[in-house]
Amino acid sequence: MAHPDAASRHTPIGRVVGLALALAAVVAVIVLAFSWPSVTADAKNLPIAIAGPDEAVSAVEATVDEQSPGAIAFDTVDDRDAAVAAIESREVYGAIVLGAEPEVLTSSASSLVVAQLLTGIASGLEEGVNAQAAAAAAAAGAPTAPPHIEVAVTDVVPLAESDPRGTGLTAALFPLVLGGMLGGIAISIAVIGAMRRVFAVLLYSAAGGLVLAGILQGWFGALQGEYLVNAAAIGLALAAIAAPITGFVALIGRAGIAVGPVVMLLFANPISGAAVPKEFYPAPWGEIGQWFPPGAAATLVRELSYFPSADMTFPWLVLGAWAVGGLLLSVVGHFRTAGGAEPDAEAAVAD
Repeated sequence: MAHPDAASRHTPIGRVVGLALALAAVVAVIVLAFSWPSVTADAKNLPIAIAGPDEAVSAVEATVDEQSPGAIAFDTVDDRDAAVAAIESREVYGAIVLGAEPEVLTSSASSLVVAQLLTGIASGLEEGVNAQAAAAAAAAGAPTAPPHIEVAVTDVVPLAESDPRGTGLTAALFPLVLGGMLGGIAISIAVIGAMRRVFAVLLYSAAGGLVLAGILQGWFGALQGEYLVNAAAIGLALAAIAAPITGFVALIGRAGIAVGPVVMLLFANPISGAAVPKEFYPAPWGEIGQWFPPGAAATLVRELSYFPSADMTFPWLVLGAWAVGGLLLSVVGHFRTAGGAEPDAEAAVAD
């Protein structure tokens, strides 16, 4: 026989409806955050170098813009060497070199998507060049068709043989973001005392950087370059994600944990540029994504592996600023706790 008070212990139907609708809204936000960038991704103003005679350059620019309006922003350079240098310093994603032996330069290490786009442009360029040559020969009354002109496609900065599709490099970002976020949350919950959390974040980030770099570089072959430098970059990225979480927890209490899921995972990660170039996102979200740890980490790790000539000052500074800022928040929280302003009950335990 049911207890007479059983019905009174049931959750009120209004709360049930509210919870169900709130969960549906959360799911909708998650789906939107992760699907919106890929659904709306479209190349806009991709920086591509171009070299050659002025008349030929103008003709190619007009043709490409007609085929893909707004997709490419051409940057005129002097010659092939200048184009290669621009690619290796990651100022451009590729190049078109015109002249007697036209050539399209790609960089699969920078972006496979853009490399494929340039390969398609090379096919159209080859068709157009040969059509012009045939028309000129016919107008001149040549008895035979001119020899076929081939537009070579050269991958200037290819992906490593150990990661030929770049999947390891791309897939590494999400575990990095998740690891930094979970590390910050776990330290916030398990470690009591703001300064102890600072120490835990520093130790976790250093150890995590060494371990993850060892896995991604030594085991999977997804990273190239100097192991210790890669480990430092990964460790700094972990700190840049974990430290703000522990910092806000020290400052405002457990509510600060939301910095991880909301800021790092739902907002910054989808616009990080790890899967597609930042130019594929609707403006200005691609640029905004580079100011957050996931975007800065994705750029820095890629450039350390394949583009040692690139200027990496900005991603280093972004990661450093987030890490130091988060740690400083923990220090502020420590002094607030010492002064009696408790943001959270557990902070009452002395360091």
